Amino acid sequence: MIQIKNLDFWYKKGKPVFKNLSLSLNPGHIYGLLGKNGAGKSTLLKSISGLAFPVSGKCLVNGMDSNRRMVSMLEDMFFIPEDIYAPALTPGQFARNTAGFYPKFSLTDFYANLKILDVDPELAMSSQSYGQQKKVIIAFGLATNTSVLIMDEPTNGLDIPSKVQFRKLIASMLNAERCVIISTHQVRDLDSLIDIILILDNHQIVVNSPVEEVTDKLIFGLFDTTSGMKVLYEEETMRGKHAIIHNTTGKYSKMDLELLFNGVTNGNMQLVETLKTGDRHE
Repeated sequence: MIQIKNLDFWYKKGKPVFKNLSLSLNPGHIYGLLGKNGAGKSTLLKSISGLAFPVSGKCLVNGMDSNRRMVSMLEDMFFIPEDIYAPALTPGQFARNTAGFYPKFSLTDFYANLKILDVDPELAMSSQSYGQQKKVIIAFGLATNTSVLIMDEPTNGLDIPSKVQFRKLIASMLNAERCVIISTHQVRDLDSLIDIILILDNHQIVVNSPVEEVTDKLIFGLFDTTSGMKVLYEEETMRGKHAIIHNTTGKYSKMDLELLFNGVTNGNMQLVETLKTGDRHE
């Protein structure tokens, strides 16, 4: 569905954002794109959407070069940027003015999404809070029923109950034909939603792993002591040591996405290599 091949990108020559980055994204998955602020998450999403132009390499969406921004590509893709513009229209007026660009748009789905997210459909978007404005765009994006849905920091501005409803909505709309990409630095907002983890660091995708593979290879836990354990990464807390260790027993543990992210982005190459190779360490 999405093929990124040997992508090089920089805003200022000599300071690359990506170097020879390649990535394949397939339908039927929710991808979580994680990275530190400034790592290039938004630039990568804009490259996929055809809003940023690489120095070299290509990004193909359903076989079409995203840089050409062909109508047949754009009508089957919806991109929710981090910063949104809220017109002086009610959500219903916004939908009537915009839905025509998306052949699979469902007005029924849109109003159902607004209700779930607790948004007033009769109040002008420009008069609503930033969080409510964001929810209107999310509700609209889901209702387009495009095969590619891209969201950059979608939970920014949402309160805790809205984040819960957001996760439920995203999980409910996934199907075998749809590819969802969500970028965030608020790691815990995604830990129960995504099924494939992408971590962008040092100009490359350093982790590209399904959640079930991560929990097959690693154990996440809170320990009084990690003495004698083959620890890949640990953080000291008042309650004990939150640690990642090799899974040598085949037992299941709940993934701690924030701990994994911290370990990878702190340069723990042993952890990165463990996720790449799939080798069990005895």
